[in-house]
Amino acid sequence: MAATPQSPDAASARRKASRHRGEGQWAAGHFTPLNGNEQFKKDDDGLNVRTRIETIYSKRGFQSIDPNDLRGRMRWWGLYTQRKPGIDGGKTAILEPEELDDEYFMLRVRIDGGRLTTAQLRVIGEISQEFARGTADLTDRQNVQYHWIRIEDVPEIWNRLEAVGLSTTEACGDTPRVILGSPVAGIAEDEIIDGTPAVDEIQRRIIGDKAFSNLPRKFKSAISGSPLLDVAHEINDIAFVGVVHPEHGPGFDLWVGGGLSTNPKIGQRLGAWVPLDEVPDVYEGVISIFRDYGYRRLRTRARLKFLLADWGTEKFRQILEDEYLKRKLVDGPAPDQPVARWRDHVGVHRQKDGLFYVGFAPRVGRVDGTTLTKIAEVAEAHGSGRVRTTAEQKMIVLDVPQDQVDSLVAGLEALDLSVRPSPFRRGTMACTGIEYCKLAIVETKARGAALIDELERRIPEFEEPLTININGCPNACARIQVADIGLKGQLVLNDQGEQVEGYQVHLGGALGLEAGFGRKVRGLKVTSDELPDYIERVLGRFQEEREDGERFAAWASRASEEALS
Repeated sequence: MAATPQSPDAASARRKASRHRGEGQWAAGHFTPLNGNEQFKKDDDGLNVRTRIETIYSKRGFQSIDPNDLRGRMRWWGLYTQRKPGIDGGKTAILEPEELDDEYFMLRVRIDGGRLTTAQLRVIGEISQEFARGTADLTDRQNVQYHWIRIEDVPEIWNRLEAVGLSTTEACGDTPRVILGSPVAGIAEDEIIDGTPAVDEIQRRIIGDKAFSNLPRKFKSAISGSPLLDVAHEINDIAFVGVVHPEHGPGFDLWVGGGLSTNPKIGQRLGAWVPLDEVPDVYEGVISIFRDYGYRRLRTRARLKFLLADWGTEKFRQILEDEYLKRKLVDGPAPDQPVARWRDHVGVHRQKDGLFYVGFAPRVGRVDGTTLTKIAEVAEAHGSGRVRTTAEQKMIVLDVPQDQVDSLVAGLEALDLSVRPSPFRRGTMACTGIEYCKLAIVETKARGAALIDELERRIPEFEEPLTININGCPNACARIQVADIGLKGQLVLNDQGEQVEGYQVHLGGALGLEAGFGRKVRGLKVTSDELPDYIERVLGRFQEEREDGERFAAWASRASEEALS
């Protein structure tokens, strides 16, 4: 039977009404859950699952876990089921969740601001060795991730972490995730302002509070007063960036609505200057807007970036001021252009107190429990009691006396932790990949480590800053769209017509005040085996064609498709 024709006006009105009812914005009175995720959050707050883990699941085992807890609420405490071994990438999108689930978990330890004592780092390493088969990856959000965690061991792991002031609270889930902070906050000679007090107050006020534990989706945050812009502020839901107001002095420029995944958006300035003591209030106002006005119908549109795109910055700031802060914000300046090409703090640097900090690069964030405990021992042996993780999968040892620097560097290098890495080791980042992640299609960590070795062997003379970000699926956990060379994992055909692991290539992405997304060359995909050849070829053309001082991203944006293929 043919459909009954509708007038254009009637059809448009119906679409608008349907969308209005269906966005699920609490501030508009739409509290009826519109999908399964919203239903299980309404049924029980994710924070409440901890009691069931401690009293039921850890005692009765994996099979006793309620499915809505297993694939939903347990994320509120940093737990995801990991991928069952042996399932190839072609089955990622076609198998049911229970077919992909292993009976082990990834557990994420949140490390706000990347701040750790050596005592805390030692405990993280010991837990890895005892409960996680030695696994402990550094993430690009300053966290540590374990794998192979048994539900039976989770309460004891929590006890040990919390005994030294660490937590997994809201490390995952539709929650305020870890707050990125400059890893050299409070010590760097060139720091504009130290955001540490604001990070601490937000943690105290917001994290674990049920007023903010049911958001439309995850909420990513960053606070840094470093002129290096070292926390990827452009791709967070909210970010506070150190600036100097011409009248009021040091404070923060407010950014909102950044995010990557399959619909990437660069965050937008609201044009507001925020003094240090008001950062927690403004943070609470922005996260409250997300909670109350955020879209809850489709998970794919439930990030703050979509609300900002619909509202615009002027309306967003007005609602923040009028409905939540009840006062006007001060207009303020934009951040200055970063003074250095690298933002990871790798190398040896003087602190403002005359001591030194030493940043080093593991391979694609892959470390292990034994290595972490040895890092703690080496740091302490050279006068340090503090270490930091970075937003680039790196680590830093703080507070090193000058006469201990060379010995510390030697100790780190002996652990294969390079203080003077090649551009390839320094700039290559990889997500978890198919080894453990249920969303992944291809291998990433081992591929990235092998790629580093191969490029160092083939083009040892290459010295330009370069980022190579490898992701196992389209979700961009490794920030592929803003890398010089971004590699999105997918299955491709090789020369024999066989389906194999490979990557779609993004070229010329960047962060900084010239932030932008990488260029996709039509039809450009490479197999995993072809990857070293491809990158060697493209970098050779870059070296041949570049203008004086030209960055790879700038060259890639103007190069011919032939040069990039």
